[in-house]
Amino acid sequence: MQEIPTPLPFHLQLLVREYGQSTYQLIQGLAQIEDVAERTRRAAGIVQMMLRLRPSLRDQPDIQTRLWNHLHALAGTDVALDAPVPLTPPRLYAERPKRVEYPRQAPKLKAYGRGVEALVAKAITLGDPTEREQAAVQIGRTMKFLYRQHNKENAKDVTIIRHLAELSGGQLKLDAQAVADQGLFELANMPATAPSTQRSAGSQSSSRPEGRDNRERRADRPEGATSGFGNNKKRDKKRNKKFRSEPQQPPQ
Repeated sequence: MQEIPTPLPFHLQLLVREYGQSTYQLIQGLAQIEDVAERTRRAAGIVQMMLRLRPSLRDQPDIQTRLWNHLHALAGTDVALDAPVPLTPPRLYAERPKRVEYPRQAPKLKAYGRGVEALVAKAITLGDPTEREQAAVQIGRTMKFLYRQHNKENAKDVTIIRHLAELSGGQLKLDAQAVADQGLFELANMPATAPSTQRSAGSQSSSRPEGRDNRERRADRPEGATSGFGNNKKRDKKRNKKFRSEPQQPPQ
């Protein structure tokens, strides 16, 4: 396999890797065609081939514009084409991207992370005592959930309240007895599925008497009525004996 030429700019190297070296060589051959109409016709065939090479691009909007611009970039901006879509030169970003600022300070409590600290800082700014208490309850519920995920054990409400006071510098306080009595840190329970199981059990129990009645009705039927060969009982008995003596053959 021939390697991608290194003198190409980096963005063109990415396009060659995307469509293949053979496709790139076909595109380079367009510059040798002097007739613009013939050159455009062959370029349209190459665009269709590029779409077959990447069938996942069919559902994307303006895929023809994208493919024609990629072909125009690989062929060179000096190669004239009567493309059915507007051709624009590729945008090159010469500026170096800005450095992403990562937090340099670790969270105070590793189990909760920086997100809970941001929530606590927001709750401290609330002026209404009722809203601040409600925010503290919601944050405590989140902290208890995160504590269980981190430590794989059931966290006590007293521990969560102590950690909340530590993160807020003593500004968010909750009554441990009220939290325990009202279950403020517990997640909402899922709806019970007992009624549906009772209904299904009831439907099964109600269907049993019908089956029992059907068996009783079958037992009350005469033998000749189920055979389908008339009411001659002697003939039915002989036929039954014949079937019992012969071994059953597997279906062909």
